[in-house]
Amino acid sequence: MGKKRVIKQTEEEILKEGQEIESKAKEQAKGFSKRIQEGRIYISSSYNNTLLTLTDDKGNVLSWVSAGQIGFKGSKKATPFAASKVAEAVVQAAEKIGIERIEVFVKGIGSGRDSAVRSLAAHGLEIISIKDMTPVPHNGCRQSKVRRV
Repeated sequence: MGKKRVIKQTEEEILKEGQEIESKAKEQAKGFSKRIQEGRIYISSSYNNTLLTLTDDKGNVLSWVSAGQIGFKGSKKATPFAASKVAEAVVQAAEKIGIERIEVFVKGIGSGRDSAVRSLAAHGLEIISIKDMTPVPHNGCRQSKVRRV
């Protein structure tokens, strides 16, 4: 193998690149804060896990976090504590994007429902509305026949 050549940049070039990167980052941050100030958070809470999805008004997913993704394993994923930690992670993602007001849609029957909503409110997001979208059967499955003894 031949020798590797290392190309060194001058200080002026390094400073110029740094300024370009900073200006692009500022433009993107300004664009996010102007375009997206309101969002939606969908909470899906089951017996096994808690999943929070952050979307814009149209429903395009911006970020999502689950209890398993944070590092909880097994039955600990379904606890209220895990749900509050998931909500904290979603709040951090919302702050990076610039979302201040949210609508919350809750779905499922797990134990993390309430603690996730409370944690969202406690960490500074303004909650516009909370809607429960848990599917409820109108009449349920067909009953089994009567047992004859």
